[in-house]
Amino acid sequence: MEHDPHRRFTLVEVSATDWAIHDLQYPENDHRRVVCTIFEDAPTEVEVLWRRDLPLALRYSTAEDVLDAVRRFQDTSRATRPIPIPHLPPARDSKRFRR
Repeated sequence: MEHDPHRRFTLVEVSATDWAIHDLQYPENDHRRVVCTIFEDAPTEVEVLWRRDLPLALRYSTAEDVLDAVRRFQDTSRATRPIPIPHLPPARDSKRFRR
């Protein structure tokens, strides 16, 4: 079953200048539901307080940009099929093994 990151994460307005991103795969009363809180730092900038260990920026232009970044990260971090590695014995150096 594949998860659509566009349906999994949602932006919730807490106040006129604060937002939170919720992960809808967790129930309402689960602390893991809150991915981050977002605070308006200036009219053209928001600051993010990550509640998870995500390698994403701390400042963005808008709260929607933060949501887009979380969705992109989640979409690219899903597991992929294993990459086949050739299993061949090491090449023998004929000069090394002569006596």
